[in-house]
Amino acid sequence: MQAKRDRFLNRIGSGSLIMGIVNATPDSFSDGGQFQTAAAAVAQARKLTADGADIIDVGAESTRPGHEPVPADVECARLEPLLRAVVSSIEQPVSIDTSKASVARFAADQGVAFINDVWGLQKDPAMADVVAETETGVVIMHNREETDRDCDIIADMRRFFDISLSLADKAGIPMRHIILDPGIGFAKSKAQNLQALRGLRQLQHYGLPILVGLSRKSLLGAIVEGTPAGDLKIEPRLIATLAANIAAAAEGAAIFRVHDAAEHLAAFKVFDAISRA
Repeated sequence: MQAKRDRFLNRIGSGSLIMGIVNATPDSFSDGGQFQTAAAAVAQARKLTADGADIIDVGAESTRPGHEPVPADVECARLEPLLRAVVSSIEQPVSIDTSKASVARFAADQGVAFINDVWGLQKDPAMADVVAETETGVVIMHNREETDRDCDIIADMRRFFDISLSLADKAGIPMRHIILDPGIGFAKSKAQNLQALRGLRQLQHYGLPILVGLSRKSLLGAIVEGTPAGDLKIEPRLIATLAANIAAAAEGAAIFRVHDAAEHLAAFKVFDAISRA
């Protein structure tokens, strides 16, 4: 697990990295109910890595707007039949998308290399200690209890990350194991989501890599609503996701959590080639 963790972390900065999504949930907004068996989850993880994903993110609780929270035992029950199978089926590291320390510990025991916490170590007081004890990497995502359209979202992210990084330091999590995520689509207005993406460079003073997760989200759907699909039957949300992720890459993002790895691999090959010219 540590070898996969370090191999991935050492690649950050060498080019845009892709995190492929495998949702073992019945109610996720894009692919709920599709990957709840070991066979389906393994097949999707293998497809994503074959298509260019550098890491696979497995989740067992939907975090879409209006989602119904589930207890830790339900998360673990959804993961138990498939998580170890996914970890052992691919060379790339696997992360677990959870905000519960007990689920994170269970996942670490199954071999995951990263904890992807949508509450940035702040929801479950035991989470930072679990990350430190299991020696996993961690994605610290910005979140809020509710949307405040009047707040300065960049300043709010900085306050949030300052608290999270203090918790990480107290628990003994090495800074080199930490990735930041601005939390696009989480308790932010449309304007704040766009400001957060436009302001990614204002987070670079932390000296930590930035991950963005905006794949196929309603924010993008609202922007491209009414776009004609044409005879080619393009998917407006996929095109919108590619455009938004390229914009985020231009603002300094390093890792991109997506449903569509092959399309992003092609787009990032072009972006990275231009960036290095």
